[in-house]
Amino acid sequence: MKLYTFTAPTPAMALKKAQKACGEEALVVSTKQIRKKSLSDEGLYEVVVAVKKVTNTNNTQAKPIPKKPTFDDDILLNISKTAQQLAKLNTDPEQVTIAQNSLEQIAKEGKEDEFQALKSDIAQLTDKIKILQTMMWEEKSATREHLDIPPEFAEIYKIAKKSGMDEKHIKSILAETLNHMPVHMRQNSTTIKRYFQVLLKKLIPVRIEKEIPKGGQKIMMLVGPTGVGKTTTLAKLAARYALLSYRYKVGVITLDTYRIGAVEQLFQYAQMMKLPFEDVIDEEDFKRALDNLSYCDIILIDTVGSSQHDKEKIEKLASFLQNSHHEIHVNLVVSASAKYQDLQDAYDSFSFLNLDTLIFTKFDETSGFGNIFSLIYDTQKPVSYFSTGQEVPDDLKIASSDFLISCLFEGFNKKVEV
Repeated sequence: MKLYTFTAPTPAMALKKAQKACGEEALVVSTKQIRKKSLSDEGLYEVVVAVKKVTNTNNTQAKPIPKKPTFDDDILLNISKTAQQLAKLNTDPEQVTIAQNSLEQIAKEGKEDEFQALKSDIAQLTDKIKILQTMMWEEKSATREHLDIPPEFAEIYKIAKKSGMDEKHIKSILAETLNHMPVHMRQNSTTIKRYFQVLLKKLIPVRIEKEIPKGGQKIMMLVGPTGVGKTTTLAKLAARYALLSYRYKVGVITLDTYRIGAVEQLFQYAQMMKLPFEDVIDEEDFKRALDNLSYCDIILIDTVGSSQHDKEKIEKLASFLQNSHHEIHVNLVVSASAKYQDLQDAYDSFSFLNLDTLIFTKFDETSGFGNIFSLIYDTQKPVSYFSTGQEVPDDLKIASSDFLISCLFEGFNKKVEV
């Protein structure tokens, strides 16, 4: 084999040079950026290809001697055609599937050991093509945003960016990945993705649900912006604690007396589950309600939804907490479908209430979950529950980092348990 090096301002141009000079049979050994694009200079990429060298005793290039095709040659011919199909930078998943099906057919007609070796070579080629495809995307977008991302990590960047993850978090986590990931693991896109997923999971703090000790009591208040589903989430929690996973004595208090419909909805839930219910208007009513429910293992408190910019209503919640003389765990409920900036604004507005955990709702209404990860990563506030739909009490899930990262990379699927 003989190696040839070609350079050009873009990977596509360098590959085109290599193909023109060495033909389609040349194998791509490596592709890398050797000079970054700047205002005064174009970027420069280097492509190294390998070409099989055939010589004779006269030291001139010899023509290949034709021979009668054998069974093994037929296999190689089919594999070669398949490889050429995969080698097109615009290869789509359907074409890859067709190529893989043709390989399966070859396996039925040929020798298993030879087939497996050739299949492995095709898999490596496909993976290199995948990296090249992603690198082409990286050249047009990530480089433009002045990001120093190696080509083999461009796919991860693309997934994280598309998910809604904040830019500064992506760069920070990729830097950590580059610092700690062994070099030999960077040659395979699947390995890179798996390593990145494991790292993300370790960055998500989760509040583990614990049983309430005998004679103990836990009071949970749900706060958050209007329309995120606090009342429905509280009903799911009540059913979980009173009927499904535990048999706790559960009491319900609502501070949301601004909306008659909200009081009626929560009262109906409490009545169906045969739970004591208290509606509260002021601080004295709140103290009385807590005393009335002192025999309960868990007290769940619903609050009025308010804009994160409505300081008066949020400060009213603070007065309830300060005058209660009870330990109350405040849980911020926010929607998974909200933009990261809106999530951050909500957190900043409610954070002075000494938040205990985060609860995310409406998993079924979004396709991107990087915004959730960014809020958790930025605030380092543990997450306790995910609300995955409108059904009470079924669509409530104990938070787990595995589930969130699975949603981030593969999308939400209610039927899949992680």
